[in-house]
Amino acid sequence: MTSKVTYLGNLRTECTHLQSGNTYITDAPIDNNGNGEAFSPTDTVATGLANCMMTVMGIKARDMAVDMKGAFAEVTKFMAADPRRISKIKVVFKMPFTADEKTRDILERTAKTCPVQYSLHPDIERDIVFLWD
Repeated sequence: MTSKVTYLGNLRTECTHLQSGNTYITDAPIDNNGNGEAFSPTDTVATGLANCMMTVMGIKARDMAVDMKGAFAEVTKFMAADPRRISKIKVVFKMPFTADEKTRDILERTAKTCPVQYSLHPDIERDIVFLWD
């Protein structure tokens, strides 16, 4: 097993990563009967794309002796209705370090081949932007 999800009531869950014991909560968003006090389940999917892209870039950067410390991503999730679903994920990577064109190209291509990218439904539009220092 990977995780355990426990319903806490009031449209909130507690998610536990079984190997580490780390936890986080989710809350239904305000526009879907919730309080919006934590990540919604669809927020975690959209954020998971950026997490995954950043992680595989970090692995590649480490192999290339490139320090990515301080890099961050801003994630925007767009929803559609009928059925309610994620329609678009925009991820803007801010890369606050100097890298030559070859390194930038390798890291960007690596990010775009992360497992979450390949796991998302093809109907979900992805807008991925890299802003280099």
